[in-house]
Amino acid sequence: MAVCRVALPVPLHRLFDYLPPDHAPLPGPGARVLAPFGHRRLIGIVIETGTSSVEDPATLRRLAATLDDTLIDPDLLELLRWTTRYYAAAPGELVGMALPGAMRRERAPSAGPLPDWLRLTAAGRAQNFARAPRRRNAAQLLEHGPEQRARLLESGISGAVLREMRTRGWIEPCDAPPRSPEPGPELNRDQRQALATILAARQHFAAILLAGVTGSGKTEVYLQAARHLLRRGRQVLVLVPEIGLTPQFVRRLEHRLGQQARVYHSGLAEGERCATWQAARDGRARLLVGTRSAVFLPLRHAGLIVVDEEHDSSFKQFDGLRYHARDVAVMRASRLGIPVVLGSATPSLESLANADAGRYRLVLLPDRAGSAQQPDWKIEDLRGQSLSEGLSPALLERIETTLEQGRQVLIYRNRRGYAPVLTCNECGWHGECSECSANLTWHRNPARLVCHHCGRTQALPRRCPDCGAPALQPVGAGTERLEAALQQRFPDIRVLRFDRDAVRGKDAFEHHLAQVDPDRPCILVGTQMLAKGHHLPGIALAVMLDADQLLYSSDFRAPERLAQTVVQVAGRSGRVDPGVFVLQTRHPEHPLLLQICKGNYLEVARALLRERNQAGLPPLRPLTMIRAESRVATDAAALLRQAAAGIAGGAIEVHGPVESLLQRRAGYWRYQLWLIAPDRATMQRAIRDLPTHIETLRPAARLRWHIDVDPLEL
Repeated sequence: MAVCRVALPVPLHRLFDYLPPDHAPLPGPGARVLAPFGHRRLIGIVIETGTSSVEDPATLRRLAATLDDTLIDPDLLELLRWTTRYYAAAPGELVGMALPGAMRRERAPSAGPLPDWLRLTAAGRAQNFARAPRRRNAAQLLEHGPEQRARLLESGISGAVLREMRTRGWIEPCDAPPRSPEPGPELNRDQRQALATILAARQHFAAILLAGVTGSGKTEVYLQAARHLLRRGRQVLVLVPEIGLTPQFVRRLEHRLGQQARVYHSGLAEGERCATWQAARDGRARLLVGTRSAVFLPLRHAGLIVVDEEHDSSFKQFDGLRYHARDVAVMRASRLGIPVVLGSATPSLESLANADAGRYRLVLLPDRAGSAQQPDWKIEDLRGQSLSEGLSPALLERIETTLEQGRQVLIYRNRRGYAPVLTCNECGWHGECSECSANLTWHRNPARLVCHHCGRTQALPRRCPDCGAPALQPVGAGTERLEAALQQRFPDIRVLRFDRDAVRGKDAFEHHLAQVDPDRPCILVGTQMLAKGHHLPGIALAVMLDADQLLYSSDFRAPERLAQTVVQVAGRSGRVDPGVFVLQTRHPEHPLLLQICKGNYLEVARALLRERNQAGLPPLRPLTMIRAESRVATDAAALLRQAAAGIAGGAIEVHGPVESLLQRRAGYWRYQLWLIAPDRATMQRAIRDLPTHIETLRPAARLRWHIDVDPLEL
């Protein structure tokens, strides 16, 4: 009896056995199949086949159809299986990782939006469009070769006409015609050594940690390495942490490599994602750029994987299957026998520990490329100062001087909205979310109170809800308030705000950034999205407000995040001409701030690594967190106590259950259990059967729970 073991997108930690479809051969591992499941039909992936089943043969159902045989190649299938095992996830989670959304449904994927480049087919050339002037105009524009969709639309050809011609087979998508790569700057000695290290490993696996100060030319090293691999017919996959980094980065890659880059991220339409997935699988897409989900793209001729800004927490998935794309990329490169480059000005302690242990090769770029110098660092003591919306008089004077010189200012404030708290000075009332253990943030445009944890909104009260006092006061300054204050102070200067409220939608970040003219003074105010890897040549002054909030956090990763953020914000300044970085604090003598401001991140990171090791914390000892959430607080804690009793092995330290840092979110009380092991093998043995054990516990069906291996969010 032939049996298929299938992963289905359901939250159960098991595979499901099926008989092959009627009158059809047995689908092999990696096949996409349609399976009856209860009263539904689900798309699944065959994981393995066998000749017997633990289920009663009489109860086995047949697959409805084999949709694609061996769609997932063996290397990628094994990577997907490893990912679900390592992160203690349900096997069905791999369906969502392996396939774009359009391929996870029974109906065939639609053609999707028009591609960037189009050409006439042989059938199109054979057509006589004399009586169809719109089609004739399109054919005339395409008769001499491929043309960009944007040029066709600008010429008056409607999208409807192009879609119809594509449906009829008269035109088809194609890659951009080859163009000559643009020359780049000459590499300095450190860059040449870094490139040589990467190319020396092009025939085998090597994990290379490229640690270069901001502006040191890490991207130039990626480009040169990619060029060598592309010339040999290999595929290059570049992972970036944020969608906002993609357009600027993609243009630079395409211009320098003379190669069209295919993009893959969640902001694309399903048709675009599906087209890129197919092109990657077929080997037609040779240069691929994407966010974390792109790590699972099929690669026929893989040659190099690059993880840019490898320290960024955006590479970690915070729901569903909680994988870390950086670590999956390293495992994938290992299985494929190719190099992987992890680049950052502020390497994560995990990567630095791997380099110190000899698992990664550490390559340094200690100086900025060209003639650029590191900015001049200033610590400004806020004690005793009268602040205007979080800005000191000395800082305002420095901003004014910078603008008068025709240069630009960047102000980092990692808090959206107008004010983080709205309060009553008469009775002490302050706006709190009714569903979360958090304050409501006052947003001014449009006027409302918003919870940044659950998204709940409510109207702005005209009077205090408790005592009726008419004057409610905003406390603290978010990016909206800073923007308004700076616009009032400098009415003739453009002030641009970069946060999730001001920058929304596909390509919104790129359009916002395009308003920055490097030759004209302006002020950029933003959250974390503004501090990530952007080349802003006009910035002469970078400012970090309120660095103190991370100094006394109960999260053991807070000092690392503070160091990374300070260095990244400082790195936006002085990338062409000399610049200044100002850090405002009420604790100017704090040892960590003093050490960070010496400008040697690796020294800071190694000191933090020693502290973590002494405390028995990651990365020396692996950590797994089990979180349970319930409407009744005691239920979540009770489930975790039962789960702790089922954890095998005396080598595992169990801590908790304890309340999460954000105790209540969206109406659910949150508790967590920490498991700390001496090594990863011990941890993997301990959690291997943990999901199925928790599923058998009586309260589990009534609660929400998940396992987070190597958690970043507590």
